[in-house]
Amino acid sequence: MQCPGQDTRYWKPGAVFETTCPKCGGEMEFFKDEASRRCKQCGERMLNPKMDFGCAAYCKYAEQCFGSLPAELLAGREDLFKDRVAIAVKRHFGRDFKRIGRATRVARHAEAIGKVERGNLAVILSAAYLHEVDEPTAADRPTARRLLTELLAPADLIDDVCRLLAAADNTGDLNQQILHDAMKLAALEELYKEQPLNAADLDAAVQDNFLTAAGRELAAKELRKCCLAPPTA
Repeated sequence: MQCPGQDTRYWKPGAVFETTCPKCGGEMEFFKDEASRRCKQCGERMLNPKMDFGCAAYCKYAEQCFGSLPAELLAGREDLFKDRVAIAVKRHFGRDFKRIGRATRVARHAEAIGKVERGNLAVILSAAYLHEVDEPTAADRPTARRLLTELLAPADLIDDVCRLLAAADNTGDLNQQILHDAMKLAALEELYKEQPLNAADLDAAVQDNFLTAAGRELAAKELRKCCLAPPTA
């Protein structure tokens, strides 16, 4: 079955359009379903500026649908899906800006730690954004599952995210360790902003609370910026 967005029967005026090569300024013609095209004048390849690559963030059939995906798109697939999850979480929380802010901080920390530790970023970042949408006692994480289903995420990704959320306190798996460290750092930022620590106690808190090397390094950096008590005279 062909994706309706790529089926020419559903195309409207503007499905074929002209744009300008960013390198030489020459005219380039794009069809709406082309992922990229090379300029006939200089050979520069550019992504289709009007194409919505959002589904390529998670769809396992993306390459068959779009053709050979550009390296730039492949490198950013986690970012595309992360952004979609972030928007869904913000809509879910509405005007609860405190919880939105906490979810955003956890996701930011999880991304920084996950890139160094080489965890599964698609799973970790989704879990980081979604970690507060259900009660901690909700074994199957129904709200997280519903939001991911509405984003048309594949079933295996949904299951992996919900399993990670349900086992967030179990620190045996690398992805669990990364999520644990990201959540712990966000929690300590909130706590120690109100109760700043001296340098020795802050260093001890970092060593005692974080499981990954990247988590400890990030925590030391971030906590020193916001939670270090001024030296006493």
